[in-house]
Amino acid sequence: MKKFRNGFFYIGVIGGFTALMYWIVLLGAKIERGRNIIIPESGSTQWQEFVDSLVHNLEHPLAILLAQIVTIIIVARFFGWICKKIGQPTVIGEIIAGIVLGPSLIGMYFPEFSTTLFPSASLGNLQFLSQIGLILFMFIIGMELDLNVLKNKAHDAVVISHASIIIPFALGMGLAYFIYQSFAPTGVQFISFALFLGIAMSITAFPVLARIVQERGLHKTRLGTVVITCAAADDITAWSLLAAVIAIVKAGSFVSALFIIALAVIYVLMMIKVVRPFLTRIGNLYHTKESLSKPIVAIFFLTLIISAYATEVIGIHALFGAFMAGVIMPDNINFRNIFTEKVEDVALVLLLPLFFVFTGLRTEIGLLNDPYLWKVTGLVIFVAVFGKFIGSAIAAKFVGQSWKDSLTIGALMNTRGLMELVVLNIGYDLGVLTPEIFAIMVIMALVTTFMTGPALDLINWVFRTKLVEIPQEISQINKFKVLISFGNPQRGKSLLRLSHSLIRKLNGNAAVTAMHLSPTNQLHHYNIAEYEKVSFTPLIEESENLNQKITTLFKVSNDIDSEITDVANTGDYDLLLIGIGQSIFEGSLLGKILGFSTRFINPEKLLNQVTGKERLFENSPFDERTRNILNKSKVPVGVLIDKNFSTVETVFIPIFSKNDIFVIQFAQKLITNSESQITILNVSGQIKNNPELKEKIRAIEQIAPNHINVLNEAIIDKEFLGGQNLMIVSIESWKKLVDSKSLWLSDIPSTLILKESN
Repeated sequence: MKKFRNGFFYIGVIGGFTALMYWIVLLGAKIERGRNIIIPESGSTQWQEFVDSLVHNLEHPLAILLAQIVTIIIVARFFGWICKKIGQPTVIGEIIAGIVLGPSLIGMYFPEFSTTLFPSASLGNLQFLSQIGLILFMFIIGMELDLNVLKNKAHDAVVISHASIIIPFALGMGLAYFIYQSFAPTGVQFISFALFLGIAMSITAFPVLARIVQERGLHKTRLGTVVITCAAADDITAWSLLAAVIAIVKAGSFVSALFIIALAVIYVLMMIKVVRPFLTRIGNLYHTKESLSKPIVAIFFLTLIISAYATEVIGIHALFGAFMAGVIMPDNINFRNIFTEKVEDVALVLLLPLFFVFTGLRTEIGLLNDPYLWKVTGLVIFVAVFGKFIGSAIAAKFVGQSWKDSLTIGALMNTRGLMELVVLNIGYDLGVLTPEIFAIMVIMALVTTFMTGPALDLINWVFRTKLVEIPQEISQINKFKVLISFGNPQRGKSLLRLSHSLIRKLNGNAAVTAMHLSPTNQLHHYNIAEYEKVSFTPLIEESENLNQKITTLFKVSNDIDSEITDVANTGDYDLLLIGIGQSIFEGSLLGKILGFSTRFINPEKLLNQVTGKERLFENSPFDERTRNILNKSKVPVGVLIDKNFSTVETVFIPIFSKNDIFVIQFAQKLITNSESQITILNVSGQIKNNPELKEKIRAIEQIAPNHINVLNEAIIDKEFLGGQNLMIVSIESWKKLVDSKSLWLSDIPSTLILKESN
């Protein structure tokens, strides 16, 4: 009755007030008389007027800006994904995306499209938004610096860091002497040109370096600590030098710049001695998500904006103020994590790619149309690599590092990435760099960042060691070894319970390794230890409850599915257990359309089709990561669909084909180790038609006749399924089960889907 009453009320309100509005319009038409209202005649049809209106809307500055943002994010993500797949930092792909969208490619071959998407009048809006993104990014970089590390490891790190700055700085100024006549803009003093070339040669990309250290497992080593400390000291020194260089360039002479530098020193002292204690007090009081209210967040954002504004007014650029605001943030790790989460996604995903494209629009590689210019490019790259790489390595060797560690430090410190682009854009905006030298330096930034990974691999090959190894206690165990790979700790507990059920009575002749991998872009070097502890604590507690010893393995990776299979394959495991992820392309019409479209641009999809593996996963609920793991793994893989899994007292196994024979061995393990009650579902008489399968089941019946039972599908119903704890099924049978659309499919309990070793 209430439903009908609401319906009548809705119709009455909508209908009544619609009629009232219509009546008001009629009355209004009467009072128009005598006011000489003129309706302009365009001479066009109504359709043409609609088209003209649509074109006008498309050319509106806001529409253009939104179209630019959408295009930039898609292209940046695509090239970032490609670089990630080939083991390079995603920042390289994002820089390449900017160059592709700029005059070097799209602008050269599709000038009309480029002019339509990036008209000259719209570039001002793009620049301002990209500057906001940079300010937020530099704020994050400042927060990532752990000043306590500098205090504890300052001596060696400062020697290496300052040597890695002064050597390339001096070489850069020497290079400027030889190319000043050909490349310096008219009216620019030599000192301005030389200082900017020097600072561009000496910069290190702290965030890229930190990610590489994490990915290669160096963050827990002495070498990793030294490198991070060097990079942190390098960052502070380089940005302080950049502020001084900007002051000199703007003032026109060193003496005039002393006033700007004096103001900058007063500003830094104010931030450290006055503002920082106040923010530390707030951070200690409000360091949880619940207590960090909007007014408190506003205080920190105001600090950021005022700091950036102050340094811009002083004359040392807003980015230095943003960096300094990040440095003085409270040391409380919980606070920094929460605040970084609030800023990072907007800065890195939405706004920062705009900076890459804006840089790409300024980069005209087509200007390098002469062999002499490419020789200069090669010379610039050589000077940059020699100064930073060799300079850092020699300094590291001098303070007592081994040759391998020294060269590793040199290779890492040679990474320039995004930070180089920031310096170059500042120089371009100040009129110190011409378009030609700007393009040359962008290429240098790309090359020096790209070469870091291969250089580290070469160093490892020369010294015949690996930076990332499977722990010795794992790789040398001659037992039945199970590898659990989990993302969510609760899912990890379910996987641990399942693995324990398979090996419970093996009396030390089995081993369980719990592995947790984290994406590179979700962690900061200062909170890795805390994150690892939080991730493994629930599993360690569960292992103690089960009296099951486990070995933990934590890694940071930019290609998690490949990392999982690499560990499983090289560690010679007998079983890899993973949980299932959910595909973002399921559950909606748009998602299915997008998922269908990705099939045409996914190289791994194409490879699976060629090898014949793709058919195994067609119409399956697996996400792309799970599919990739199943494809690449050379060891048996079990995928757990967890529906509050807790025990294996009652388990059933549907048999669809003769290939399901390997599943029976897991039934035997559960009976032997957990005394499970196994029910085998004989689908279409497969057991009867397969002597080998029949013999396997008969062997189990002879050993444990009370723990195994063979049934027909006809008696499977809700009541039966309600009494089962787990279903075990091969991946081929799982596909047949899904395709059959059985009525009882939704009532299935937790499921372990198994794939044989390749």
